[in-house]
Amino acid sequence: MASEKPVVVVTGIAGNLGSRLLPLLGDFSVIGVDVSSPQTTLPLQFERLDLGEESSTRILYEMLRDTRPVSVVHLAFVIDGVRSGVLDGERMWQINVAGTARVMEAITEANRTVDSGIKQFIFPSSVSVYGPSLPAPATEESPMAAHTLPYAIHKKQSDEVVQQRSSALRGCSVYILRSHILAGASVSNYLLGAFRGTPNGKSARAEKMRSEGKRLPCMLPRGQQYLDNKIQFIHVDDMARLIAHILHRDPEAQRLTILNVAGRGEPLTFGRCIQMAKAKLVRVPGKWLMRLLLEFLWKRQISAIPPEALPYMTGEYIMNTDRLRKFLGAEYENVMRHTISDAFADSFKTVAAPAQSAATK
Repeated sequence: MASEKPVVVVTGIAGNLGSRLLPLLGDFSVIGVDVSSPQTTLPLQFERLDLGEESSTRILYEMLRDTRPVSVVHLAFVIDGVRSGVLDGERMWQINVAGTARVMEAITEANRTVDSGIKQFIFPSSVSVYGPSLPAPATEESPMAAHTLPYAIHKKQSDEVVQQRSSALRGCSVYILRSHILAGASVSNYLLGAFRGTPNGKSARAEKMRSEGKRLPCMLPRGQQYLDNKIQFIHVDDMARLIAHILHRDPEAQRLTILNVAGRGEPLTFGRCIQMAKAKLVRVPGKWLMRLLLEFLWKRQISAIPPEALPYMTGEYIMNTDRLRKFLGAEYENVMRHTISDAFADSFKTVAAPAQSAATK
């Protein structure tokens, strides 16, 4: 007998956020899409699909047409080229930007041919779309000025794709969730890696350092302003709860909803993050030398932090989240359970991290 539960499709299901979201979707019949299967015992229909391939549009369309989901959550995105094994820039763009366009095209075609079509499309964007140096907290109307770092540029371009195509989805409510840096014990990304000092490169030396528990120092240029720069985080489980909350509520009357997403409470300074991480701080004369050191560690495959991440490691970019608070209303603290400080602190607890896919959020 076919399941009576509404169907939800989640791309990038094998990634960290996908693995945290899946346990919250018991009220749905979940179809997970990824290039590698997720490690889970939860009920799931898994479809292996590479959104970096042009042919994926047709395959995804046929799946949407046949399974008739109520919602699509698009998490598939390459963040870390080293950890995902996707080092080619064009290949990364095909997965991230073109892949997002392919998903939206498939939804458009499915809603054109199916009477009761897809009602919600959820896309996690990023604070990085606003750029690495902001004069004031970004609102959802602030210009997108991402540069230098491929991940940030791809998020900006994908964000633009979703905005431009949202009106073509035929009765589907679109949500762009511009999250600040995901945090938590299971999360790995550039900024957490810098504070953790984990030598995440692929070299034998990096592997030896990891096995010996050695940490790389946290680098910053000289000057108090770099320690005073503020930063926000959001716990990965709060991000998963926000997506699940949207899936459980009625679609918005408006076609496009954009929300800045960060944890509760005040931002942290970089200096406070270094203290909480118990990291060794090394001050260098300027950004130029810090970039050279990042290049040295990158080229020798000791660190997985690309030199292009420098502006996002030395700038300040925080967001105004008043719209999120209003959107959630009385549910705000039930969904956003972690403060920014608690989310960051949890990143230094030890847990087994979920498997990362080649295309993951």
